[in-house]
Amino acid sequence: MSDTPDPTAPDPARPTPAATPFLTFQPSKGQSAREAMELYAGLFDGEVVSVQEYPEGTPGAGTVMVGELRIAGLTVRCSDTFIDHAWDMTPALSIWVECTSDAEQDRLFTGLGEGGRVFMPIDDYGFGRFGWVGDRFGVTWQLARSGA
Repeated sequence: MSDTPDPTAPDPARPTPAATPFLTFQPSKGQSAREAMELYAGLFDGEVVSVQEYPEGTPGAGTVMVGELRIAGLTVRCSDTFIDHAWDMTPALSIWVECTSDAEQDRLFTGLGEGGRVFMPIDDYGFGRFGWVGDRFGVTWQLARSGA
């Protein structure tokens, strides 16, 4: 046996890190962190908590350096990047939303899907009423009907 402590073992003296989803938008591809935050805050009755812009005279001036919003009990950070990246948003990572009614699920699916892409229309796929949609910014949303 080794006397070296297991770095994966819980340690009450070690602070617990906080994890927050961070969405990076590419204005060169028609994406906008500000527009996305406004859409999400409106659809989810959330709030844009803060927006810090890139300063005038710098690359990306006037776009979002970092923004934070709260939606559906989740804090999300967003940014516009002035660098053209070869990558883009991927449906392999999506935001899961538990909807409390069919009407809420339909409203969110329609609002998020405007100008976006439907991966799975709302239907019962054997695990309850469910829909998967990508919004016009490339972020994907899995909308499940809780308690259905």
